[in-house]
Amino acid sequence: MRLFRMTVAAAAMLAASGCISTSDFEAVQRQVVELQEELANVKRTSAGKEEVQGVNTRIAEQTETLLKSNATLVAKVDEIEKEIQAAQNTTEQSTYRVEQLSQQLAQAQRDLQDLRTQVTALQTPPATATTAPTPAGGTLTVPASAASSADPMQTYQAAYRDYQRGNFDLAIEGFRDFVDTNPKSDMADNAAYWIGESLFSQKKYRDAIEQFDIVVTKYPKSDKVPGALLKKGYSYIALGERAQGIVQLQYVVHEHPKSQEATLARQRLKQLGVDTQ
Repeated sequence: MRLFRMTVAAAAMLAASGCISTSDFEAVQRQVVELQEELANVKRTSAGKEEVQGVNTRIAEQTETLLKSNATLVAKVDEIEKEIQAAQNTTEQSTYRVEQLSQQLAQAQRDLQDLRTQVTALQTPPATATTAPTPAGGTLTVPASAASSADPMQTYQAAYRDYQRGNFDLAIEGFRDFVDTNPKSDMADNAAYWIGESLFSQKKYRDAIEQFDIVVTKYPKSDKVPGALLKKGYSYIALGERAQGIVQLQYVVHEHPKSQEATLARQRLKQLGVDTQ
């Protein structure tokens, strides 16, 4: 503006002195105006560049912030997924342990009832029993079979206590001794079953499967058959033979639908993602 005024003043002085014509003066004015417009355009262009640069800077800063936030969120999501997986694993382990305890409790209750029946039978004297005369010397000789009539049950009970205490090798030895010496006992199927349970607890899954097969084939009418089939399924799954394990669990559900073992089998199948309907 100052330059414009100085230029106009100079032109006016020259015009007044007769050095330039009026048309020349007007031409100078037009050139000055054009220069002012060009100067204004240059200023606007310069301001626009600075503004664009500022916008670009802000965009870069916001992008960097978003990238950092995204990285943080990804890390948090990964951490949450790990926590969820750990919780699921813990839940599965707890559920499996509860299943084991429930099944063992049911078996223990049945065994207790069997033991009570056996004890009652042993305590009931024969209806035809007669009093033997006492020898002259005053000593009554008791037959060896009568003196040892309670020994099989003591063997069974001792083996069962060993199982409960986690002494599985002793339990297996005691149950096998009971089965060998009392193959026709009403408790023979129970003893055979608890041999399998002891092997299962030792994680000898292949041996456990063979023992549970003995229970199923040798004692097909035993109330231990559902439990033996269930534990066969568990054993196969523990060995990584998932398909065979699922077949065994489905067989329990199909053949013994009202048993507690069927309920446990359904729960395990559900965990494996298998529909039991």
